[in-house]
Amino acid sequence: MGLLSVVVPVKDERDNVRPMFDRVRAALDGAGTGPWELVFVDDGSADGTFEQLEAVSRGDARVKVVRLRRNFGQSAATQAGLDAAAGDVIVTMDGDLQNDPADIPLMLAKLDEGYDAVLGQRQKRQDKLLLRKVPSFAANWLIRKVLGVPFKDFGCTLRAVRREVFDGLVLYGEMHRFITALIMQQGAKVTQVPVRHHPRTAGRSKYNLTRSVRVMLDLMTVKFQGSFQTRPMHLFGGLGLLCVFAGLVSVAASVVMKYTSGPGMTQNPLFLLGAVAGLIGVQFVSLGLMGEVLTRVYYESQGKRPYVVRERRNLDRGPLPSGRIAA
Repeated sequence: MGLLSVVVPVKDERDNVRPMFDRVRAALDGAGTGPWELVFVDDGSADGTFEQLEAVSRGDARVKVVRLRRNFGQSAATQAGLDAAAGDVIVTMDGDLQNDPADIPLMLAKLDEGYDAVLGQRQKRQDKLLLRKVPSFAANWLIRKVLGVPFKDFGCTLRAVRREVFDGLVLYGEMHRFITALIMQQGAKVTQVPVRHHPRTAGRSKYNLTRSVRVMLDLMTVKFQGSFQTRPMHLFGGLGLLCVFAGLVSVAASVVMKYTSGPGMTQNPLFLLGAVAGLIGVQFVSLGLMGEVLTRVYYESQGKRPYVVRERRNLDRGPLPSGRIAA
């Protein structure tokens, strides 16, 4: 398998740093998983977390530390950890010890069955019902319905992913919640396994109910990226044509009503509704055209391709001599 990297973003988790290191070391050394590194990312902690990270890293060279200049958020901190990790397989997890490092060897074994990513599904969640469990259940249901992803737990940060899959991602904003959907959009082979979940014993949770609103907004972004990023005209043009059609129907109805028993066109709200719908339709079509231009600029100016290759055959070697056939 090569080198294993465990990436852990932390924010004000001073009392959890040393126990996290001890549990990761016990889990990986005890299971004989091979060489590993533990990459901590200090996301602007102000409680002495970095001093604890320094002490741990001095005692074991396998502990790497990235300290951000300020609090950039979990997505940015996770991306910083992925950028710093050198492993062929990367495990991500929270630094609050609610995830259990002892589950990592089981996930790696599942990964060896041919999967590109193995996700954790928290069993017997040790969280507050109204503050964490109910919003999480609703968010997971909504994500499954909108994105068509079959898994039940998208909030578990414990996951094992092959390096090449993470190399195709760039996390920003608060997209860490949708890593599962993002890697599946690349065509990765993904499965989910049950993992343990423990109550928080130190530090303070950073979760609040406002995140539920942000999840819905980010969900729209992920849906757009997965379905319409390379063809925005299909979305905005379709909405535009729908509005234009509705406008034409409203205007036609107002004309019919004028010459029958209805009010005049200028007094008929259907005429005004049709005019507004037509204008909105034109704006949607214009937005779709601008999106098409921006899409081409994005891909062509940076040499990007709108696809991801899993593997190749007979394409990475030089041209064969005339008449020879590749084995």
